Amino acid sequence: MPIAKIAPSMLSSDFANLASEADRMMQCGADWLHMDIMEWMGRHFVPNLTIGAPVIQSLRKHSKAYLDCHLMVTNPLDYVEPIGKAGASGFTFHVEASKDNWQELVQQIKSRGMKPGVALKPGTPVEEVYPLLDGENPVELVLVMTVEPGFGGQKFMPETMEKVRDLRKKYPSLDIEVDGGLGPLTIDAAASAGANCIVAGSSVFGAPEPAQVISLMRKSVEVAH
Repeated sequence: MPIAKIAPSMLSSDFANLASEADRMMQCGADWLHMDIMEWMGRHFVPNLTIGAPVIQSLRKHSKAYLDCHLMVTNPLDYVEPIGKAGASGFTFHVEASKDNWQELVQQIKSRGMKPGVALKPGTPVEEVYPLLDGENPVELVLVMTVEPGFGGQKFMPETMEKVRDLRKKYPSLDIEVDGGLGPLTIDAAASAGANCIVAGSSVFGAPEPAQVISLMRKSVEVAH
């Protein structure tokens, strides 16, 4: 089984103090920092814009952390070069936006030194990511969205755990990430289903003791696996 990785979502951080917030999360025991990248201006994969390449580039100057970038965009290929140059560590695109060019996309991501991942929305069948895992140049992570992408603070959707279970059974060594509504009350469901990479926003940043929440989630993953 792959090791537990806890990734606080910087979408829930204080953007005016992003560098210190990133450092605080790493001091609290985080493994990765999760960066949500969404688009606007007529493009509408999701309705919000958040972090872009300039923010990642600025943060990279102050942090050596693994920057786990989740791109909720219509044409992810357009973002590979700027996000790679900015210093991203992982580049996770949506299967719904890349059905025609995922092979090229994965190749470009790897050529920029980033770890390729694929995400799927709650309503997308898990079978749609299998070709991206079974091909000659596979992705290295699958992100199962446990809420509808685009907004923080939503409630965890337990029905999405069936996808996690299917993925873990079929791909025992795969990094399986979950994002949306994860916290002390929902981590056991995700961990027992087979998720090992846990994205958590408000449950970490809103906690009096973020380190305790991160430790609790890590232990839940380790016990389940």
